[in-house]
Amino acid sequence: MPSLAIAELLEVWERGLAQPPVQRGLALLALAHPETPRENLARFTIGQRNASLLKLREQIFGAQLVSLAKCGRCSEQLELTFAVAEILTAGEAESAEALAVERGDYTVRFRLPNSEDLMLAAQPNHIAAAQQRLFERCVLQAQHHEATIAVSALPIEVRQEVAERMAQADPQADVQLALTCARCGQQTQVRFDVVSFLWNEINAWACRLLQQVHILASAYGWREAEILAMHPWRRQLYLEMIRS
Repeated sequence: MPSLAIAELLEVWERGLAQPPVQRGLALLALAHPETPRENLARFTIGQRNASLLKLREQIFGAQLVSLAKCGRCSEQLELTFAVAEILTAGEAESAEALAVERGDYTVRFRLPNSEDLMLAAQPNHIAAAQQRLFERCVLQAQHHEATIAVSALPIEVRQEVAERMAQADPQADVQLALTCARCGQQTQVRFDVVSFLWNEINAWACRLLQQVHILASAYGWREAEILAMHPWRRQLYLEMIRS
């Protein structure tokens, strides 16, 4: 694991076991940007966060990713193998404070969603309510005939255009993977959740590592810190000798 302390990642994993996904994402983001204050990290757009976490994933586990998905037509389990570079968009997110949509007599000024918005808008078991709160937090001003109106008074077509403009301005926020089922030929796109994917990888890694610590500590009486300080190849060699 180059350039990142194992103990540091284990600490983030241990704290994250009791945290919701947004908080886990911020904790991982802090590993990628150790000099940036937490409040500034929380204001990264979702696309900026995702891009940083994809690069962190490449640093920790390498460039190749393997993910599983289920075909929506025949329920066949599909395995996808791709590189980080294939899902990293070329463009950066636009300004989070100076975006606007004009449609007919309506003008809407808005900014891009960030982790702080996701935390404050969260509504357990109420996805529609959470989406509504998130939208309202990101709209800075809504006008009709140059008079300020409530966000809830915006027509659905104006709201949809604002949402589409947000997606265009922060393309890394919603990563979609194209799938073709080898069994039935169904073609579809599925959302790739960067935070959940990386967290699941780290969780699996941590469980494997602590199992290795347990085996080596039981066999040799070494302390956890001593075992974690070993090169992975050396740990693996000791494990093979125990099993032989």
